[in-house]
Amino acid sequence: MKVILSEKISRIVKARAKLQRILSVKISNRGKEVSITGNAEDEYIAEKVLDAITFGFSVNHALEISEQDFLYEVISIKDYTTKSDMARIRGRIIGTGGRTLKTLSDLTDCHIEMNGNEIAFIGPPETIENAREGIISIIKGSKQANVYCHLEKMKPSPLIDLGLKEGVRK
Repeated sequence: MKVILSEKISRIVKARAKLQRILSVKISNRGKEVSITGNAEDEYIAEKVLDAITFGFSVNHALEISEQDFLYEVISIKDYTTKSDMARIRGRIIGTGGRTLKTLSDLTDCHIEMNGNEIAFIGPPETIENAREGIISIIKGSKQANVYCHLEKMKPSPLIDLGLKEGVRK
């Protein structure tokens, strides 16, 4: 049994039935404490999903961690800069009307959320690396257009199915 603290307990409680069904765990809460009961692997995945929901991701985006073998990763802005003007750096990452964050998300096929001085990613492992590099470049002062250009070049090419997997036929 794992116990985590969640500030956004109402979002978890509203989606409890869906979370329990998809994650194969039992979720209960007492105040802001959320208890997860199930087998160890399911508990681990459920903990990551609930952390993502608490961070600010939608329930559907957080559930992609379990359904599609996506990763959930959090980085801190403070780890990549010595500047003290955090509001300016956060503004550069978000962009006008949230356009920079949305463009980064579209170019990397990751879901990106920002909460205070932390940025979280949900996506395939190969694209999370590109998203992290793009965010770090913006934090360090690179122009957004240069980062977009680099991400377009680094975009992974789609995998070609050679029909080697069993049970998957088109």
